[in-house]
Amino acid sequence: MSRLRVAIVHDWLVSMRGGERVVESLCRLYPQARLFTLRFDRDGVSPEIAGREVTPSFVDRLARALPLGRAEFRWLLPLFPLAVRSFRLEGYDLVVSSSVAVAKGARAAPGALHVAYVHSPMRYVWEGQAAYAASLPGGALGRAAFDLLARGLRRWDVASTAGPHALVANSRYTRDRIRRYYGREATVIEPPVDARRFASVPDRPPAGAGAGEPTYLCVSALVPYKRVELAVRAFAGRRARLVVVGDGPERERLAALAGPNVELRGRVGDAELDRLYAAAQAIIHPAVDDFGIVPVEALAAARPVVAFAEGGARDSVSEPETGTLFAEPTPEALGAAITRLEGMRFDPARLRAAALRFDQAEFERRFGAFVEGQVEARRGRRTGREVASA
Repeated sequence: MSRLRVAIVHDWLVSMRGGERVVESLCRLYPQARLFTLRFDRDGVSPEIAGREVTPSFVDRLARALPLGRAEFRWLLPLFPLAVRSFRLEGYDLVVSSSVAVAKGARAAPGALHVAYVHSPMRYVWEGQAAYAASLPGGALGRAAFDLLARGLRRWDVASTAGPHALVANSRYTRDRIRRYYGREATVIEPPVDARRFASVPDRPPAGAGAGEPTYLCVSALVPYKRVELAVRAFAGRRARLVVVGDGPERERLAALAGPNVELRGRVGDAELDRLYAAAQAIIHPAVDDFGIVPVEALAAARPVVAFAEGGARDSVSEPETGTLFAEPTPEALGAAITRLEGMRFDPARLRAAALRFDQAEFERRFGAFVEGQVEARRGRRTGREVASA
């Protein structure tokens, strides 16, 4: 493997979220690899990524010329398929793409191996199209234009997925969507989470935490599809407190809905987040995520999770082992799951052990072994053909 020339292709590198943590692990697995990305902001990523040799696409130059920021460059979405196809990857034996949009459409050289790690099919042209279109300017005309664009992107999305030789999904939920939309199978390897970071969080809230009433924590971007509103409404009339960490366009509306026992804390640093985990009785996770890093972080901090019974959280949260689940997206169903959890006891050691399945080292071991198996299988097939033709 050390002799292979490796290219890593990621959609965009402008901030550090779950997908970029995968890229960090890929950089450790393949220290000589070159990074290719549509848009690159060195100041927005970790030193481990910022210090690598990175080739951005023409979208990066265009976004800087207009100028478009870390989020606004996504208005160039119609150009993304062309941009990812523009990368010159002829000199690489192995291409590893990390894709939430178009990265899996990168073209590997003939004879090279392409393994695509799929965080999600392009959600805003599949099941999330209606929610995404509703936020666009231009009213009915804007929605009609996006509908036309989405149709073309869906066709491209399906066609481009035929290129990679092997697909890896970040959860069973994503694997099932890959099967439904693309008609292909994928191997599930969950993304890396820094589970060991939470080792210093005490097993249980300290005495006096929450001023006599249990405190629950919700860590989320405040955007509609995260459904934080369910948590805010579920705590109406409860004695327990809810602390919401995160920011976004929904914050003002959620603040208007929040009762006196709900606090919207906004963004916080790692040290403050660790303190909030330590004070929490459990974590509330009402979103349908492709994987769901927050539930794993909660388990690493020895805190059970109340999660919606759909999406990637099902890979880490099970009832009664690591938390409780609610099947209906209503405040009443969430409230019932909280009530069930309050009558249960959880072993902190078992919660932490459940999180270690998703630790960075485990991801790197599993993904590295998978790619090595793909390389050896291709070598075996090539040798077999050479023998047969001799």
